[in-house]
Amino acid sequence: MNNFEFYNPVKVVFGPGEIAKTGDEAAKIGKKALLVTYKEHDFFQALIDLVCSLCGGSGVEVVPFYEITANPLIGQAQKGVEACNEHGVDFIIGLGGGSAMDAAKAIAAGVKYDGSLWQMVASRHDGSEIKFPHEALPMMMIPTLPATGSEMNCCGVITNEATTEKSYFWDPCLYPVVSIVDPELTCSLPGYQSACGAADTISHVLEFYINGLEDTFLNNRIQEGVMQTCFEYGPKVLEDAEDVSARSQLQWASIMAQNGISQPGNGWTPMHQIGHVLSARYNIAHGASLSIVMPAWMKVLNHKRPERYETFATNVCGISPEGKTQQELVDAGIAYFENFLRDSGVPTTLSEAGIPAADIEDIVADAVRISFGPDKMLSCVPPVSPEEAVTVLKTAV
Repeated sequence: MNNFEFYNPVKVVFGPGEIAKTGDEAAKIGKKALLVTYKEHDFFQALIDLVCSLCGGSGVEVVPFYEITANPLIGQAQKGVEACNEHGVDFIIGLGGGSAMDAAKAIAAGVKYDGSLWQMVASRHDGSEIKFPHEALPMMMIPTLPATGSEMNCCGVITNEATTEKSYFWDPCLYPVVSIVDPELTCSLPGYQSACGAADTISHVLEFYINGLEDTFLNNRIQEGVMQTCFEYGPKVLEDAEDVSARSQLQWASIMAQNGISQPGNGWTPMHQIGHVLSARYNIAHGASLSIVMPAWMKVLNHKRPERYETFATNVCGISPEGKTQQELVDAGIAYFENFLRDSGVPTTLSEAGIPAADIEDIVADAVRISFGPDKMLSCVPPVSPEEAVTVLKTAV
């Protein structure tokens, strides 16, 4: 394992019905909150009304900011900063999935930021012209989709609409103060969004499992547990949208995948860098971009670390090694995973998402421009070249 420092100060209030504590927790943070959520929010207007009522009952004024889209934009964050300054808010509430929560983080940091907001985003992974934020307004998060784990980490992802660049910003100042994690809030999700969320959760640990460092035994076992949870409870949620117990399992799995516990000292997420280009260029769901990339990546690159793919097949997918060569076992694990994604209803090919094969070279060129290092390689173990990334996407046609 690499040396590392670990820090996570987020208070999580978890469980069915815990939304009722929103007002009490908000009153501990401040007196006036900017409520950040989606432009299209009719599907949970009742939840918005409840949050406003609970906050009001605890003496917290709520300023609405309903401007966020899926794959949030830096221009939307700038408008949020202006709203904060206009109304004198002293904290932020992010209500929704990863897009709403990441936008809330960008706004919270933007209020304290000196310079263009895009400067705080790692839009070049060689480190040039990046000035990460180091101050932010305090935040409360109320997630409605188990996927990104943004409610318990200090990272956000946002898109520059002028350049179609999508990348990360992060700093300890972006940890929420508290997150109200009520699995009942996810019961109204359409099946497709639930499936995309499970794919996203899996990606957050699969990245480190097959692309991360050696000698991370405990990390790998935690990662396996997160993936097994999604394999077990994802189908149950699709069978019964009101299964709060299954929803709870997925909600906690998504948090554990991205709160730092399973990957300290463990490097980058290379599949995400290609997925980000797909969602920035074609505005597809983040989880869908990864459900396309993951199986193809595994098919093309498993020969580099077959032992990791072998334990994925046995420990995560439950495939018996008896009578199988290592490669047969590896292939069986990849097929099991791809079938899981297909059965969930998420795309596993570019064509299913309406992405033309003719765009592959341009897609990889964007990834190289935004996410590859100065050596023109994509950081992971071992590094991946632009030519290998092209092969991955051609395999996903």
